[in-house]
Amino acid sequence: MKGRPAPRTGLLRQVDGLARALVPTATTAVLLVLAPVAAGLPGMVPAVALPCVYFWSVFRPAAMPPPAAFGLGLLTDLLTVGPFGAGTLTLLLTHGVAVRWRGFLARQSFLLVWLAFCAFAAAAAALGWGLQALLGWKIPPAAPGLTQAGLSIGLYPLIALGLTGLHRALQQADAT
Repeated sequence: MKGRPAPRTGLLRQVDGLARALVPTATTAVLLVLAPVAAGLPGMVPAVALPCVYFWSVFRPAAMPPPAAFGLGLLTDLLTVGPFGAGTLTLLLTHGVAVRWRGFLARQSFLLVWLAFCAFAAAAAALGWGLQALLGWKIPPAAPGLTQAGLSIGLYPLIALGLTGLHRALQQADAT
């Protein structure tokens, strides 16, 4: 066998690998907790959760597995006043579809990835509205869902900028 010998797997290397694998989920969880505090709006939680789960599902899916998306969805549900389970279902579906389209999206320009996210945000708003109507047995107003989608779409470039820097740092750490 030619090349460098494989590095030994010591405890510190395993801890380092685990820490790098947890960075996307932990970063997203911290952003979810801090978002309503910083803006003073509880509606910021799902508006931050959706772009983060979408970004990590497209660009680093191994670090955003379905259990992580589920946990972040539960955290979203606990931090908001919407129907319990709606955030979890939305983030799990977003994760699943984003991972499925990852091969195409990861090679595209930022603009195309953002436009695809716009479709995700609109679908998430429609799903939330539908779940609210189903669980409440009445037609809810559409304005909160549209506002939520608009907020997510508007925040995506800023969130993606920060997460891209973090993603590049993780790639460099993985290369060493």
